[in-house]
Amino acid sequence: MTKRDAPPRWDRRMQQRLARGEAAALGEFYDRFASLVHGLAHRVLGDERAADGVTREVFAQVWEHPDAYDPKQGPLRTWVAGLTHRLAVQRLRATETAALAEAGHGSAEATEELESRVRQASVAARADYIVQAMPAPLRAALELAYFQRRDYRQTAADLGVTEDEARRRLRLGLQLLSTAHDATAPGAPPGYGGAA
Repeated sequence: MTKRDAPPRWDRRMQQRLARGEAAALGEFYDRFASLVHGLAHRVLGDERAADGVTREVFAQVWEHPDAYDPKQGPLRTWVAGLTHRLAVQRLRATETAALAEAGHGSAEATEELESRVRQASVAARADYIVQAMPAPLRAALELAYFQRRDYRQTAADLGVTEDEARRRLRLGLQLLSTAHDATAPGAPPGYGGAA
């Protein structure tokens, strides 16, 4: 890993502070990542209470095992997103499997339907993460094009950039979003696949 690829200094310092057991570090960590963690968990689970539970579990694991983060694998934000996704998918599978067993639907068809729902939730959560993590200029262009239904000319005018630059931003943003279906795509958080 080159110096340029090294995670931000804040990530390394935060891990060290958490490893020393600094309660203030956990508060700072929570302030920075709580909305990301809760949002991803809610996207996978579709349930506020379950998302709250996963959020608590993620921060408990971070507090208890700060050394689980390997800076060589990427930014702390990506690691937290991957951890959140893995725990949310585990909870979704457990909840849905229990519901199927209770209803007496343990068939292969029901299991296949469950796995399909888990995959769909995983793709949606990865897409949310990708949009949140992409650089602000790309996100702004996509938001204008998608939510306000602007074409590349209108997007260029709204952003104060050339039409070529607006097209480039939209194309790159869409390329990044297209990787949401591929958990092994470059930039996908480790362990962020549907088979977690």
